[in-house]
Amino acid sequence: MPQIPEKIHELTVGQLSARSGAAVSALHFYESKGLISSRRTSGNQRRYTREALRRVAFVRAAQRVGIPLATIRNALAELPDERTPTREDWARLSAAWRSELDGRIAQLGRLRDHLTDCIGCGCLSLENCVLSNPDDVFGNRMTGSRLLPGPAGESGTG
Repeated sequence: MPQIPEKIHELTVGQLSARSGAAVSALHFYESKGLISSRRTSGNQRRYTREALRRVAFVRAAQRVGIPLATIRNALAELPDERTPTREDWARLSAAWRSELDGRIAQLGRLRDHLTDCIGCGCLSLENCVLSNPDDVFGNRMTGSRLLPGPAGESGTG
């Protein structure tokens, strides 16, 4: 991994990319979403502070566990003065995200366990399908392969 000399306090987008492992396009995307920031030189080139490395690492770690970018942005926005997330910040945020992730894991387990049933059936019937209609929520009201919103927030068949 390329080392950045200590005397350099700002990084080019190429240096940030090489050091963080994130593609330049990803860094531009992160910046457009408010996850990292840069200043522009007189030649209109981006310059990032060294702290951007930790912010990029934080974003990528959160993404790897399935946290949406909007949630990550909100978490970073809560930090005072746009400071770099610390180990304590990660511990606090990851504890808050744990129940959301546990719910997703449980949902994926149910989907996995019933996937063969769905492929074998092929109907995707809301009356019978455990993937489209978990716990047969709609079974007593309607059947069909999809639901479309109806008047006043009610659902109807499509």
